[in-house]
Amino acid sequence: MNQLTVTTFPVTDGVGRALEVSLRGVDELLPREDWVQKLARSEATGQPLRIKLGLDPTAPDIHIGHTVVLNKMRQLQDLGHQVIFLIGDFTTLIGDPSGRNSTRPPLTAEQIKVNAETYYTQAAKVLDPARTEIRYNSEWNDALGTRGLIQLAAKYTVARMMERNDFHQRFAEGNSISLHEFLYPLLQGYDSVALKSDLELGGTDQKFNLLMGRHLQQEYGQEPQCVLTMPLLVGLDGVDKMSKSKNNYIGITEDANTMFAKVLSISDELMWDWYTLLSFKSLAEIAQLKAEVAGGRNPKDAKVLLAKEITARFHSVAAADAAEQDFQNRSKGGIPDDIPEVQLTGAPLGIGAVLKQSKLAPSTSEANRLIDGGGVRVDASVVSDKGLKLAAGSYVVQVGKRKFARVTLS
Repeated sequence: MNQLTVTTFPVTDGVGRALEVSLRGVDELLPREDWVQKLARSEATGQPLRIKLGLDPTAPDIHIGHTVVLNKMRQLQDLGHQVIFLIGDFTTLIGDPSGRNSTRPPLTAEQIKVNAETYYTQAAKVLDPARTEIRYNSEWNDALGTRGLIQLAAKYTVARMMERNDFHQRFAEGNSISLHEFLYPLLQGYDSVALKSDLELGGTDQKFNLLMGRHLQQEYGQEPQCVLTMPLLVGLDGVDKMSKSKNNYIGITEDANTMFAKVLSISDELMWDWYTLLSFKSLAEIAQLKAEVAGGRNPKDAKVLLAKEITARFHSVAAADAAEQDFQNRSKGGIPDDIPEVQLTGAPLGIGAVLKQSKLAPSTSEANRLIDGGGVRVDASVVSDKGLKLAAGSYVVQVGKRKFARVTLS
């Protein structure tokens, strides 16, 4: 392994401000001292840092939970650094085993192509397309070949690989681990070698894979990248991470009215975490807003500002304004502050039973009549299917103009 010459650069006030931006909302930044020196070198030489985020196109759409790392990319992009949006079309053929208790079924090349077509279009709603480098890891992995793959595999041990929590747990429980799954972190790490990245971003569940990139860069004689992990966004229910399977998500392709209303449905406490992770307001602006709420300002005012910002990002300012007006028109000021909280069990539960048990309808037959008349909404969306079943999660259910309930299903 080659030894790299290290030059120390002065840490200026500008570097301190860049570090503050880097640390906003993060879970870990490793090693911080190395990142400070990379920032200092960039400022001294005028050479932008190369910042990488890789996403595997395992599904055609992303939700706002996925945009937490994209927001961080945009913040670093606005500091003048080069961001690289890497589409893992090759690694998706394997399937990321992170956090899995079984082998992930690999997608076909056709499925990957369809999903990849929409990924960057959606990510560009957060990143500046003019300053974003788009790459596909099939560029270098297809060319690696069998000989190159064997050489790559020789740079890591099975013992180190088995230290990974998910592999260790699956082995201890007697669950299968396919050999190709060991290739995934190796190939993700090799992406960092191919791109000569200075920093790689990911969720907390990606820490092992990100550190692999740092290790392999050292093995190939490169300056090792730093690693920045972001927390997983808590969903609408205020309990679990945002997930389509939990039905506690906001899809970035959802219509503006639904998006706006869903943001308004989150709790006052969760709102501040969302501000930190999703808003482009400065920390000083958020602190001022939080102080105003603590001093007596209605927290709903702050939530409306957040809902408008998020809706405008994925639609437009005009669409966000219209969504706010639509919300006010439908409920004469939006969701009342004192709507009843209802806890129900038995998820998934039919919408008719939800209405009856929440006392929003006297009977299931009356609930069906209300649905037929277009008078029932769930999270601001009109319910047209009497067979709708609500999964576990939290919902704002509305009947007519004045009857509301915040229903939590388990």
